[in-house]
Amino acid sequence: MPDYKNLSPAAPWRELIATDADWAAADPAFLGNLLTSMQIIRSFEEKVLELAGQGLVHGPAHSAIGQEGGAVGSALPLRATDQINGSHRAHHQFLAKSLRYIEPDGLSPTADLAPSVRDLSHKTLSEILGLADGFCHGRGGSMHLRWANAGNLGTNAIVGGGAPLAAGAAFAHRRAGTGDVAFTYFGDGAINIGSVLETMNLAAAWKLPLCFFVENNRYAVSTTVEESTAETRLSARGSAFAIPAWKVDGMDPLAVYLATQEALEIMRSGGGPTIIEADVYRFFHQNGPLPGSAFGYRSKAEETAWRERDPIDRVARVLMERQILGEAAIAALRQRCKALMDDVAAELIEEVDGKRRIRPTLWPSPSFRDFGIRGDLSEFEGVRTAELETFAGTIEPEAKFVDIVADVMQRRMEQDPRIVVMGEDVHRLKGGTNGATRGLKDLYPDRVLGTPISENAFAGLAGGLAMDGRNIPVVEFMYPDFLWVAADQVFNQIAKARHMFGGDSEMPLVLRTKVAMGTGYGSQHSMDPAGIFATSVGWRIVAPSTPFDYVGLMNSALRCKDPVLVLEHVDLYNSRGPAPVGDLDYFIPLGKAKVLRTGSAVTILTYLGMVRPVLDKVEELGIDAEIIDLRSLDRAGLDWQTIEASIRKTGNVLVVEQGSIGTSYGGWLAAEIQSRLFDWLDQPVQRVHGGEASPSISKVLETAAFAGPADVETGLRTVMASQGRPLP
Repeated sequence: MPDYKNLSPAAPWRELIATDADWAAADPAFLGNLLTSMQIIRSFEEKVLELAGQGLVHGPAHSAIGQEGGAVGSALPLRATDQINGSHRAHHQFLAKSLRYIEPDGLSPTADLAPSVRDLSHKTLSEILGLADGFCHGRGGSMHLRWANAGNLGTNAIVGGGAPLAAGAAFAHRRAGTGDVAFTYFGDGAINIGSVLETMNLAAAWKLPLCFFVENNRYAVSTTVEESTAETRLSARGSAFAIPAWKVDGMDPLAVYLATQEALEIMRSGGGPTIIEADVYRFFHQNGPLPGSAFGYRSKAEETAWRERDPIDRVARVLMERQILGEAAIAALRQRCKALMDDVAAELIEEVDGKRRIRPTLWPSPSFRDFGIRGDLSEFEGVRTAELETFAGTIEPEAKFVDIVADVMQRRMEQDPRIVVMGEDVHRLKGGTNGATRGLKDLYPDRVLGTPISENAFAGLAGGLAMDGRNIPVVEFMYPDFLWVAADQVFNQIAKARHMFGGDSEMPLVLRTKVAMGTGYGSQHSMDPAGIFATSVGWRIVAPSTPFDYVGLMNSALRCKDPVLVLEHVDLYNSRGPAPVGDLDYFIPLGKAKVLRTGSAVTILTYLGMVRPVLDKVEELGIDAEIIDLRSLDRAGLDWQTIEASIRKTGNVLVVEQGSIGTSYGGWLAAEIQSRLFDWLDQPVQRVHGGEASPSISKVLETAAFAGPADVETGLRTVMASQGRPLP
């Protein structure tokens, strides 16, 4: 018979209950501020639902009526410089943090509402209606609300998607040493999402000042918590990660406030993350002005029981019991808030022929559609550019490629303390699995961070770090295939943030990864991700094929205010080529291709690991080919001036890439060429690419899966034969 030993969690997990004595001791001004903030939010939400019921809200209207106590109770202890983000249901949190920012001395329940409150209501409602005067100029709507000045990082329509981004803000606060914190708000649905749990682990391991605030409103649309998880006390998740956790009644805003104060004390003193679970209830359905009972998943009796615990009524009752406010004053406050929202809505809505509509002059211009997808690269004004052929310094003709990768990063980290490098094993093994970060950990121990195996969490953390603006994150994905486990953060968050939040924010982030075809690592480690990233609007892509180009392109990637994917190749790491000696400070402009060889018979467009095989095969066969190393691969970065000039001369195009046809970059490029330059083509664009299948472990099957020198020769022979000039 074995012995057993009960184990205790490494961090406390407690339920906090506000007592009558706590309510009696609460400062009257605090209680008045609490009531006024909640009433403003309630009246705002009621106006949104009214407009939604009239068909004036395009898209969802996820109201949080009933949940104001959790939002305001947690926002009132925050500083202006603390930051928050939330989920698709976050009007109340956005407004609570914004009210705290614009009225730091508090709101009086008996005073007229300040002009700042009107302006906040106007801009928030404008955003929800999709209007130009909104915080994101109408692009974010109800689910994507961002006001950076007020500490609102941006709410998120992907369940759980905001948690990693908030961790980035928390990392920035910890590194700055200000004592500021971040809060990420989400619901009972998100508590089981991998990105949230990954972020909890990462935040705990790195002692980030991040509060995971769980609004447990018991329903993910219509699915109950009991149907979703065996442990319905959601704050129990903290015990798994050694995170201190509180469970509170979210309909009791004082309890939320007290728990938040305790959590802040831990976070501001360097104790790491916290969890607060607030039991709340949304009075309406997931979306729109009807209650949940109208859809059959909740009973009217249940809804009535929760409405009797309304947090606004609770605070109002205490104010009356303590004779701080009378019933008439409370009714007058509600009327002022309602009148304000009526006035704000009247500024945006008009009636024509008996029908209400958005005032047409308030819509954003259709010409604003693409503004802010990426920046204008004005950050490169005045920089020194260079090409190998015109470089004035000393050149080492046989420099090892991977050494230059590490050297240029060391140079940039030496000159720019904002750069932070993170990824799996980048801090060990003499520079990661390939030596690309060699020596960096010894020189900058607090800026080279080995991460847990959780690409979704650390990629999203880097995105939040970039949005914060005080740091430049450099993320390494050990293999590009791992992007799929981080796809939400890579494509839904990082790629879209700049545009989604109005085009005014920046996303200075570098993602490094290596193409590993030919290494025997099989189907899940060997992809070329260029085609995937090229079709994800928002990313810039560079693919250096020589050590010299790597220096200039990495410098540009680190200076760019957009996210940049830097593609590397294992075949190039151990190759040798020309590199500067001592001078690692020049730039190669983004969007500038390079003509490596002039010719008149065919234009060959290629990149990365296929550049050298193409050059060698063309020389071997004696073809009059013009070879262009694309270098920049994204839609905005393609050097059409160079490409068009060459195609107009040759009339023929061969696109050469190594990877699978399924995730092909060349297919997209060929379609663009034929659309733009059809009249200049003597024949359809020809292509060299890998097979349909992913590379296999078998050496023979792997070689067959991706394009090599023999495939290049076949492509060259085909394109020349189509011109009536077959090769011998």
